[in-house]
Amino acid sequence: MDEMALFLLIGAAVLLLVFFMFVSYVKAPPSFAFIISGLSAQPRVLIGKGGFRVPFLERLDKVYLGQITVDIKTEESVPTNDFINVDVDAVAKIRVTPNNEGTRLAAKNFLNMDPAEIASQLQDSLQGNMREIIGTLDLRSLNTDRDGFSDQVMQKAQPDMAKLGIEIISCNIQNVTDREGLIKDLGADNTAKIKKDAAINRAVAERDVKIEVSKADKDANDARVDADTAIAIKNNDLALKRAALKREADTAQADADAAYAIQQQEQQKTINIKTVEAEIEKTKREQILSKEQIEIKQNQLAAEIEKKADADKYKVERDAAAELEQRKRVAEAQKYEAEQRALAQNAESDATRYRLEQEAAGIKAKGEAEAYAIQKKGEAEALAMDKKAEAYKKYNNAAVVQMMIEVLPQVVENVAKPISAIKDVHVYSGAGNSDGSGVAAMSGGVPVAIKQAFDVLKSATGVDMADIMRAGTMEAKVTRNVNLNDQARDAADNIIGNK
Repeated sequence: MDEMALFLLIGAAVLLLVFFMFVSYVKAPPSFAFIISGLSAQPRVLIGKGGFRVPFLERLDKVYLGQITVDIKTEESVPTNDFINVDVDAVAKIRVTPNNEGTRLAAKNFLNMDPAEIASQLQDSLQGNMREIIGTLDLRSLNTDRDGFSDQVMQKAQPDMAKLGIEIISCNIQNVTDREGLIKDLGADNTAKIKKDAAINRAVAERDVKIEVSKADKDANDARVDADTAIAIKNNDLALKRAALKREADTAQADADAAYAIQQQEQQKTINIKTVEAEIEKTKREQILSKEQIEIKQNQLAAEIEKKADADKYKVERDAAAELEQRKRVAEAQKYEAEQRALAQNAESDATRYRLEQEAAGIKAKGEAEAYAIQKKGEAEALAMDKKAEAYKKYNNAAVVQMMIEVLPQVVENVAKPISAIKDVHVYSGAGNSDGSGVAAMSGGVPVAIKQAFDVLKSATGVDMADIMRAGTMEAKVTRNVNLNDQARDAADNIIGNK
């Protein structure tokens, strides 16, 4: 446990040391000077390098080392040495002196200031130095010797700036103006003088040019005459030389032509001899070549005949083998097709037999189903008839009478329908007959029509409605002397059943 605690303590110390070094280490960029103060009498200056700062015991400040632009303008007109009020606009480039002493002096005056604040602090001092230099110069010197003016301003201001740890890099005069326009007048005077001198110089130059041009023309003319004379002499000499050369050339050409003709004849003779020899040699070679070609042709014909015979033999053998192979394949194909047709016929027969069996089974099943349905329908109808017969047996005469009585209003209604359809009735009776027998005859026809309906029903069905109605009277109930024959009873049963 003691060793573990020791290791933990050492680790904590190392981590603390690393953290302390990380927090205390600082690095200054080239454009800033880091001023570390607090423990020593003289602060440490870091420029473009790193160092350590003890936290909580030392502080870190910065001084800007880069170039600073300061505008120097005279807010009011300043009189020159010749008592002319002028306004001057200049620009100065300054920086902190790049050494430890300059940095320490700048740190006392411009610590932690940005460039604009430093320029504002130095502007008044530089303006005062420039005003002093303006008072020592005249107006012409200010305009003609601006470099000297800016050098004097720098020399005048440098001691004051050095006390503050500042170095003046450059000072440029931008503009010099006066409110009276004297600078412009000086410029106009100089312009006129310059124009005058330029006009005089131009006239003198033009005169000299004309003199020189005349001399040049004379010299050119003399040179041209001398040149033309020399050219004529040279041309004459050239013509004489050309004639001599042409004569010599013609003689040489004639000699050359003669020699060329003789040489051409000699060459033609040699060519003819060589041509004859070549023809003789060619004839010999053609004879030899013809013999060789005949032998080659005979050999070629023999080779072609032998080759053709071999080819024909091979073709016959190949065609025979191909025909044999084809016959074998045709036989095998016919055998395969016969087998396939047999298999197909067997399959078709099986399919036909299966289809017929299925159709027979379907017809059988359909017949059985229809027979079963007819049987069930007959059984149901028979059962219904039995039930209806049992129901008819339960009816008595009173029920039959009751049913007939219920039918009577319909019968009467149907009989009366033709009469109800009549809209207007005009009855013409005989003279003196006022008992209404005409209307009575019409209304009296209704019972007759009902009786006719009963008679038609009796003749068609054998049922006598009068007997049925009579069976319900008191007399019938007392005497029970109402008889219905079998035919009437059956008709009544049919009516009841239809009802």
